[in-house]
Amino acid sequence: MDWQEMNGNWVLLPSRPVALIHFLGGAFVATAPQLTYRRLLEYLADQGYVIVATPFVNTFDHRAIAEEVHRSFERTLQTLQTQYLRRRYLPIYGMGHSMGCKLHLLIGCLFEVERAGNILISFNNFSAREAVPLADQFATFFEPLAASGIAVEFSPSPQETKRLVIQNYCVRRNLLIKFSKDTIDQTHDLNRLLQDRFAAMVTAQTLAGNHLTPLGPDVKWQTGAVFTPFDAIAQWMRQEVYRELAQLERTILHWLNPLGGPVPPVRN
Repeated sequence: MDWQEMNGNWVLLPSRPVALIHFLGGAFVATAPQLTYRRLLEYLADQGYVIVATPFVNTFDHRAIAEEVHRSFERTLQTLQTQYLRRRYLPIYGMGHSMGCKLHLLIGCLFEVERAGNILISFNNFSAREAVPLADQFATFFEPLAASGIAVEFSPSPQETKRLVIQNYCVRRNLLIKFSKDTIDQTHDLNRLLQDRFAAMVTAQTLAGNHLTPLGPDVKWQTGAVFTPFDAIAQWMRQEVYRELAQLERTILHWLNPLGGPVPPVRN
């Protein structure tokens, strides 16, 4: 199964699709999600999920980004329905990592989208100062901009984002995933907000890993005609590297289809 570029989105189209996932990545790796999240997205496509991964460039205006990626997705969805799916209905899920979570939340607040659910991985909702590396050292940079009336905060701000979610977020079923070694995760705060709105429809999971666990290409080790000790070591190292990512894959798949039978085994 090969990636296809479609209206600015990257698409994986399995032969027998069961549902569709709209994926949005993290702020600094979202420009090429078909590469930076390749293994995770191709795993889900192998299980029958159409993948539409929308790249974006990060700016301070997160509302504008959410509006643009939503319009881009809708154009691609129309193309898929008319040219590939023959107007067959498929459930649509949103899936985001890090900043991608905030964008899916904003989409669910700003538009009347029909979603079977959202998968929100490693959510964070920092202010601009907190999100910029070495923010304290950049204080002298922010202050003159603010004094000149130039925006130096994300729009919407963290507090505005919370207010929008409380008042307008329309996606009822949600899977929230945080990782045990993720020091910038704010999933706990989001879980409280969504539990107040949808209670039993929200599932929160803590998995082994860190903020970068969802990332990674699927590097396949090719053995020679004779399986050597070096091949065995390489295969073992690959399994260890991908163990946490494999757990994430299986958790997502089980939530997507809890009655669908046994989860496929972890790939080597």
